[in-house]
Amino acid sequence: MNDLIENIAKLHTTEMGIERIKRNLQIDVTDVVQWCRERILKQDAVIDRKGKNWYVTIDDCIITVNAHSYTIITAHKV
Repeated sequence: MNDLIENIAKLHTTEMGIERIKRNLQIDVTDVVQWCRERILKQDAVIDRKGKNWYVTIDDCIITVNAHSYTIITAHKV
């Protein structure tokens, strides 16, 4: 198990992050953090750490999370 999964409860984002993720993925959900959390926890999620960020590839999208603060920075379609 990696640090991202172990600290999944710390996952959060900013108001700007919420709008950016909704726009980039063209999703309309009430809880963006929960939406991302569910995808990160999927069995087929590919989680890579590059430098200061985690990159989670799942369901034709990539979710970028800061490895120190567990802030969801952005997400975009592959």
